[in-house]
Amino acid sequence: MKFLFQFLLFNFLVIATVVLAEVDYYKVLGVSKDADEREIKKAYRVLSKKYHPDKNQNDKEAHDRFIEVSEAYDVLSDDEKRSVYDRYGADAVKNGGGDPRQQHNDPFGDIFAHMFGGGGGGGQARQQRKPRGNDIATSADFTLKEFYNGVSKDFEVEMQDICDKCQGHGSADGKDHTCDECNGRGIKIVKRQLAPGMFQQYQGPCNKCGGKGKIIKNKCKKCNGDGVHRSVRKHSLHVQPGTPRDYVEILEGEADHSPEWIAGDLRVQFREVADGNMGYHRVGKNLYRTEVLSLKEALYGGWEREIPFLDNYDNKLKISRPEGQMVSNGEVEIIKNKGMPAYNNEDEFGDLFVEYLVIFPGGNHKMLKNIRDEL
Repeated sequence: MKFLFQFLLFNFLVIATVVLAEVDYYKVLGVSKDADEREIKKAYRVLSKKYHPDKNQNDKEAHDRFIEVSEAYDVLSDDEKRSVYDRYGADAVKNGGGDPRQQHNDPFGDIFAHMFGGGGGGGQARQQRKPRGNDIATSADFTLKEFYNGVSKDFEVEMQDICDKCQGHGSADGKDHTCDECNGRGIKIVKRQLAPGMFQQYQGPCNKCGGKGKIIKNKCKKCNGDGVHRSVRKHSLHVQPGTPRDYVEILEGEADHSPEWIAGDLRVQFREVADGNMGYHRVGKNLYRTEVLSLKEALYGGWEREIPFLDNYDNKLKISRPEGQMVSNGEVEIIKNKGMPAYNNEDEFGDLFVEYLVIFPGGNHKMLKNIRDEL
């Protein structure tokens, strides 16, 4: 009997050691067990950049950490895998899901479940997550020249922020009180008379506490008890050369903030304004421009002109016609590789299409006679 007890105790300690030594993916990413998707993604980005092999060549420890971080993110960013991990631990995820105690016929499963909460990954179930707030759309203006060359520009927008004075609580002293109108339930039974002897009864939010069940007596002076206030945020927007018109930059978690929800995204549309386009417009990767010629220039050639160009470094462009070469009204000249740079590939360019518009000297009979005589 003593031998059997020692045998069971030995196995218990061995298995317990394995369970306790199992990797904790939440600790790997440095997030809490009730972290939301955005917090997990943010932590992963920071750590993956820190330990990326390209930045830590010949560093085995950094390489191992990068693999560990990637593995943790793979599990915690997937709701199904995360649920299995929280209940049964990392082995269950690696084995394709399900309770590892059933897969391995573990006689100590019930004991460990009681002691360790059902697996090395999570323990108790995560707290209920806050709802996600709405995304907000806005826009920022850029010139065609800025789209051509690329630019970084500060952008200010007014948004709702959590009050930094009361940290979103709404109270100056951090205290709230049970609403005496609804007794903390946040709802009231409303009774309304429809006709003599006929009443309608329904539940509605408490008007006094706004359905929260709590009231604040000593309101924060900065936010007047709301816990939030409007403020101007400054962001840096980066336009790559060749960025498409109406491109939308997504600033994660930068919509309205509130202690009651997880902030949505701020969606900034990059609008192209006509001012400052220097006579150019674009369609896809190609640029288009109209050049005006006199009738004499169109008929005789022998001209050269320098026109402004969008490139910050090569900001002049020469066009010309040799003497004796005629240009027809509406004729289009294609200048290769002088269009917009391709988005995400600055070595590739579209073409420039120059349409020539010939101005006829209407009513100037003397000029027409001279041109006819010269011809």
